[in-house]
Amino acid sequence: MIISRNSSLSLLLAIAVSASFADVSAAQGPPPPPPPPVAQAPAGNPVTAAKTNLGKVLFWEEQLGSNQTMACGTCHVMGAGGSDPRSGQPGSQSVHPGLDGLFGGPDDIVGSRGVTRAVADGSYDLAPLFRLQRQVTNRRAPSAINAAFAPRQFWDGRAQGPFTDPLSGLVILPLGASLEIQALGPPTSDVEMGHVGRNWNEVAARIQASVPLRLASNVPPALAGWINGRDYPSLFLEVFGTPDVTPVRIAMAIATYERTLSSNQTPFDAFVSGNQNALTPLEQQGLQVFNNIGRCIVCHGGPFQTDNNFHYTGVRPQNEDLGRFLVTGTPADRGAMKTPGLRNVELRAPYFHNGRMSTLSEVIDFYDRGGDFNAPNKALAVAPIGLNVQQKAALLAFLTRPLTDPRVANQTAPFDRPTLASETSAVPARYGAPTPGAGGFTPKMIAFEPAVTGTKWTVGIDGGNGGRPAVLLQSPVQLLVGLPFQGTSLHVDLASATLVKRVGALHGTGNGGGWSSASINIASDPLLIGQPIFSQWLVIDPLGGGLRMCSSEAIAMSYL
Repeated sequence: MIISRNSSLSLLLAIAVSASFADVSAAQGPPPPPPPPVAQAPAGNPVTAAKTNLGKVLFWEEQLGSNQTMACGTCHVMGAGGSDPRSGQPGSQSVHPGLDGLFGGPDDIVGSRGVTRAVADGSYDLAPLFRLQRQVTNRRAPSAINAAFAPRQFWDGRAQGPFTDPLSGLVILPLGASLEIQALGPPTSDVEMGHVGRNWNEVAARIQASVPLRLASNVPPALAGWINGRDYPSLFLEVFGTPDVTPVRIAMAIATYERTLSSNQTPFDAFVSGNQNALTPLEQQGLQVFNNIGRCIVCHGGPFQTDNNFHYTGVRPQNEDLGRFLVTGTPADRGAMKTPGLRNVELRAPYFHNGRMSTLSEVIDFYDRGGDFNAPNKALAVAPIGLNVQQKAALLAFLTRPLTDPRVANQTAPFDRPTLASETSAVPARYGAPTPGAGGFTPKMIAFEPAVTGTKWTVGIDGGNGGRPAVLLQSPVQLLVGLPFQGTSLHVDLASATLVKRVGALHGTGNGGGWSSASINIASDPLLIGQPIFSQWLVIDPLGGGLRMCSSEAIAMSYL
């Protein structure tokens, strides 16, 4: 639907491409996609079955994150078209306040939830925009499916050029390694997967000491059979010839797995291969709208419906996110974002780099009215089109079922995957009502991490009254009905409490400004696995003298 204003030559070329497709019958359409991109791997990182398996393990490994809650696959779920399904869920808390830093404004961004800001010892640190809640990225996660066909990764294409060792700075792969470069980013980001100051030495050490996919369940049988009870050094030995777990090898394995995520078995593929019954008459009409009056084909052409170029389309004022300009410094790139491919697009709501549109119908309306904002470098084709109701319905029909690979929608090989711990009851579940303190402010339980035996577990408190002492109660027994205690309501059994963790005075000042966290070493005891644990914060918060407490809600979980 878009065309670049980079030069008069590019405009003439785009018009020529558009005109050529206008003369092509719906039965022909764009060419079918190439086979899976094994041959497109850089020479120094050839695809092998073992390396693909290792990359798949690492892609779904939540222990790759510093607090064991984030894997690559957390934000790139296959059944959601390789993107983040959490972004579109009501109440998902996947909102970034945008450039103005204020939630609830027109520049808010529907991004992807990452981690609570933390430091190296696991304790939480107050984030300017999110306090102790999980931070959210300032762009929505793009799809990992078919990413191997793009020469540059991320919305702004910053993952390009040579792939270098993050430890030594040596060039490992001079060309064609955008996937390897991209894989190096999230694990050390203190928004996405890491803690403040995390480096790749720490990431590699964590993986080397971890049991592969220990936190996952429903691991695909073929992948579980390949792991076969081995540790990570043994897996790296098979793949690379030595057991060394290094940042370069981690990135190369993940990139190799992503190169197998080729979605090329859609109804549209069957149609362009000669099966005239693969698309309904309405879907074929939508293909004609896509190719002609809708102008979509200009930049969403080719086998994956993308030119892999960058365009400003007027989704928001360009200065809110300068996009490609931040990489190139070229004025024509201000606000430009990479054209996303359209395969499996119906699974990937919400849409655009900021998640601004909730449905494909809204996207069609956006382009039909010519976008919402203007700038000198706005794509020329983003101008009013004038589609009627029938044409919009036909275009929507083409963008949905015909472009959806059933293997992706059903998460079957090669898009099969484990179930992450964050998708199960391992996630702390809240229960019980909190009790407000002075000024009516109620402490909030900050709990996202699983309680994994043999590791450190961190839980936080926010919204209490600054300077007041706090304690964390933990018990194997849950009180279904709150028990009155010093003016508050207990939801854990104090008599059975196995741990009382005192954190001292809450950080911060004033009513509602207090926060803190407690990091607890969990014993490496197999007898703990599966056992329940219940936790609640109490804060000494006297009103009118005497000992009185307020409290957070409680959480329930089980040891892993």
